[in-house]
This record gives sequence, C-alpha cells and structure tokens, in this order.
Amino acid sequence: MTNYSKLPAILVLEDGTVYHGKAAGKIGTTTGEICFNTGTTGYQEIFTDPSYYGQIMVTTNAHIGNYGIDEEDTESNKIQIAGLVCKNYNINYSRQMADKSIQTYFEEENLVGISDIDTRSLVRHIRDKGAMNAIVSSETLDVAELKAQLAQVPSMEGLELSSVVSTTEPYFYGEEGAPTRIAVLDLGIKKNILRNFDARQVYAKVFPAKTTFKEMEEWNPDGYFISNGPGDPAATDYAIQTIKEIVAADKPMFGICLGHQMLALAHGIRTEKMHNGHRGINHPVKNIIANRCEITSQNHGFGVVAEDFEKSDKIEVTHINLNDKSIEGIRLKGKKAFSVQYHPESSPGPHDSRYLFDDFIAMVKG
Repeated sequence: MTNYSKLPAILVLEDGTVYHGKAAGKIGTTTGEICFNTGTTGYQEIFTDPSYYGQIMVTTNAHIGNYGIDEEDTESNKIQIAGLVCKNYNINYSRQMADKSIQTYFEEENLVGISDIDTRSLVRHIRDKGAMNAIVSSETLDVAELKAQLAQVPSMEGLELSSVVSTTEPYFYGEEGAPTRIAVLDLGIKKNILRNFDARQVYAKVFPAKTTFKEMEEWNPDGYFISNGPGDPAATDYAIQTIKEIVAADKPMFGICLGHQMLALAHGIRTEKMHNGHRGINHPVKNIIANRCEITSQNHGFGVVAEDFEKSDKIEVTHINLNDKSIEGIRLKGKKAFSVQYHPESSPGPHDSRYLFDDFIAMVKG
C-alpha cells in the first residue's frame, strides 16, 4: 500500500484556482467536472453511483474512509467517480463489517484523489462560480502543465454517457415467479433501485441503454422503468424516442433522475445545465398533490426548465424543491407515466419517498 501521506498533490480548477494537499488513493492524474455532495455518510455509495461517472467528487463531510469499505454497499460493479477531493482521508477504519480500507480500495480501482485541503473554501468557490472542470495530480505539480491537460477536457454539457455505464447484455433481477414483471432501461442504474423492486415482488429484466421499445416489449412486461444515469440528458436522444413509444403504447412507466429528465424531453420540456446541481441526502421536496414534505437524496447537474411547463397541457407538476423551486416530479395527464428528479431508493439516506415504488406497482396492477 502506498505511503501516500508523505506525497504532495495538487488540484487545479478550470478558472485557474489552485489547491495544494496530499495524495489519496493511486498516484496519478485525473480529470473531470468537479462537484460536491453534502451527505454526512454514504461515501461508498457515492463512489459507485453511475450517475457520477466522469465527475471529481468533493465530499463536504470532514471524514472520509473512517468506516472502511464493504462490498455489499456498492451501487454498481466498480468506482464511477473520476476522482476524490476530501479534507480528512482515513485509512484506519472501525467497522467490523468492512472488507478493506479506502486506500486499498482506491489502489485496486485505480482512483486518484487529494486530501488535506480546505474543502469548505472549495465548496464555497464552486457554489459561487458554478460547475467547472478540474484536474487532480500526485505525479506532477507543474501548474502550467496541468492547465494544458485540463484545457483538453470536454464540458459535461453535450456529453452522452449512459451508453458508457449501462449493462452490455440484458440480465434478470428478482424471483422469476414474482407476480409483476418490469422492464428496466439501464441508463446507469443503482443496485438499490433493483433491491426496492425485488422487495415488492417484482421480477425485473434490465436492458442496455440503447434497447428499443420493440425489443423490450417482446419480453411482455407489465410496466417500464427508466433509470438514473450520467451526462447531458439532451444528448441521450435514443432514450427520448424509446420513452415516446412506451407512452404512445399507453404502458405504465416510472422514471428516476435522468429518467425524469428524459420523460420531460420526450414531451417538449427542455433541460438545462444547473449552476452547481443538487447532490446530497438532505434536500427538501414538497409533494404538491399530497401536500406533504419529503427529505430526499439527490444527485444531478441538469434539471428541467420550469417555465416550459406553463406552455404544456400534457404534463402536470407533482413535486417541487423547497430550496430553489425547481421541478422535482411530474406526471402525464391521461397516461400511466410519472417521474421524479430525486432518488427514492436512497441508501443510506431518507426513506420518505419509497412510497413512489408502491405507487408505481399499484399503477401497473390497476
């Protein structure tokens, strides 16, 4: 294991801001869009969430690695973030269930990170200046060289990434004899979504991102689920077409996160890059249909354009974010289709929104 604590590392932002710290994980260089997550726990789930593919993650919680790594807590089959930025990087861990330290995990997964920087200052900077690309290196400290490398990194806006993280072959999840069959379009799905379906007696078949409606319909599912995922939703045009066909066939459909944005795009609602996105396990959302508040888990850098809903007679807004009034949930009028921007399956995190899975199963059976 690398004696990382004696090795320097450097973080350079697209706007020229530089932070100096210590190496964490593999010695090397990594690039991506920098963003921050406000969750106080759940770092392993963050690392392995496919929606974070291509992003350098800043954790606002001061201690990372202190409860180790447990293979049971992964949301996919590998680390998905491009790099980690944290304050205190803890190799020693206390949890008996853990399989290994965070340093061993990062070295096995080839993840580059930086620790011992003022993450409060960094997060305030990102909040003010907005999302931007960044580079982290523990192999070169030449700022000019790193800036030159960073200049070659494409913006997240316009990138189609779901097909990169999606399964390459269909697979099944749950009990084959379960009473409900759901076709899942994998745009970057988290394992806990499938666990929530399994807990509700659903047999799921998970399809690659570019699978057509016709191909999924051959399995004769009772309903369709459109998953979360990374990248720019407007660049994921193949899924927009698939969703249009599902809705036209009047099939029950539920979308989460990217799936929410895709449902909106399929019905004339635009999406836009947010200033710095919503990422954490503490975002308040109001269900305006039920007149109740939910504390939600969120992870998205794009959102739907709120003013577009005023021009649409096809979509009803069901949920709004109580911090910034952004649109968090919608449903189609006269159709069995709805979606939410946040993650009702969150684990760890609040369970306030898991009723949405029950609502979807009731819609399928109804």
